[in-house]
Amino acid sequence: MKKLLLTFVIVLLSVQAAFAVSDSLFQVSLLQSMLQGDYDGFITVKDLKQYGDTGIGTFHGVNGEMIFLDGTVYRALWDGSIEIVGDDEVIPFSNVTFFDADIEVANVSAPTLEDLKVILNSVAASNGQNQFYVAKLKGSFPLMFVRSELQQKKPYIPLAEAMKTDQREFTYNDVTGTVIALYCPSYMSSLNTPGWHLHFLSDDGQKGGHILEMSIGEASLAMDIISEFALIVPNRDSFNEKNLGIDMREEIRQVEVK
Repeated sequence: MKKLLLTFVIVLLSVQAAFAVSDSLFQVSLLQSMLQGDYDGFITVKDLKQYGDTGIGTFHGVNGEMIFLDGTVYRALWDGSIEIVGDDEVIPFSNVTFFDADIEVANVSAPTLEDLKVILNSVAASNGQNQFYVAKLKGSFPLMFVRSELQQKKPYIPLAEAMKTDQREFTYNDVTGTVIALYCPSYMSSLNTPGWHLHFLSDDGQKGGHILEMSIGEASLAMDIISEFALIVPNRDSFNEKNLGIDMREEIRQVEVK
């Protein structure tokens, strides 16, 4: 009887753990440590895939923008090209989830990125502004203005400073594809960016990056409401010696927008 009970408990814990992973937002490190130059990857793409099939992030040395879509990890490089990333690549910062559409909205259109954020904020507010959201927006985009960046080399400098010289920008017109958008509530301001952070990948897999501006002709919106959050941070001097209590809102603004 004791053996049977132990087996049941183990199975039950396994089921609970699997449910938690499938319905969680998993974050690798902090945006605030990235802003201060902690760019070394410490979790592999293979390991990241255990925690999601959809998300955004970057790579070792800030070597391009991550678009994680339907189980495949893509990298938007500094020269505008897109590549599929191998499982051995290491990640310093990312947010991923196993995407499950809880909300669906058809025929979404917006003339600017800010107009899209108004729509997304309205949907989030009506479903709980203190939850996490991952959204997929699939459709046609008359304008898609994105960026990537050159890989950084040691000694690393703060991200806002690096972007002044190493950011590369690309404008695409009349492109179709998918926007992946992450929403973090305001109470996440010490761990990530409150509000929306958006990346793009074209349907042909040839264009993408961090979105600076955009317009939507017509698109369908699907949103995953997420109530669980998991965080992993590196245990190393480059992370442990950072002052993560300082206000970095201005630095976040500088790297998030044009």
